[in-house]
Amino acid sequence: MGGFGGGKPDTSAAEESLRLQREETKRARAAAEEEKRTLAEQTSAQQRARRIGGKRMLLSSRVTPETGLDEEENKMLGTKA
Repeated sequence: MGGFGGGKPDTSAAEESLRLQREETKRARAAAEEEKRTLAEQTSAQQRARRIGGKRMLLSSRVTPETGLDEEENKMLGTKA
């Protein structure tokens, strides 16, 4: 009577699988939060650029439309003097 079994079943494989699944979920959650943070930073930067973009000082003191950036204050690119 009752000569079968008596011990606990081996659940080590199931426990290991569950542990791996939890680790993968944790990694996926961290990656999703990092992506969300990056997207929020990009959106914030774009909104800020739209708000103050027209107010910033351009390179107008250093750029001439015909030649581009000046090498020095009074000398234009492509000229020798």
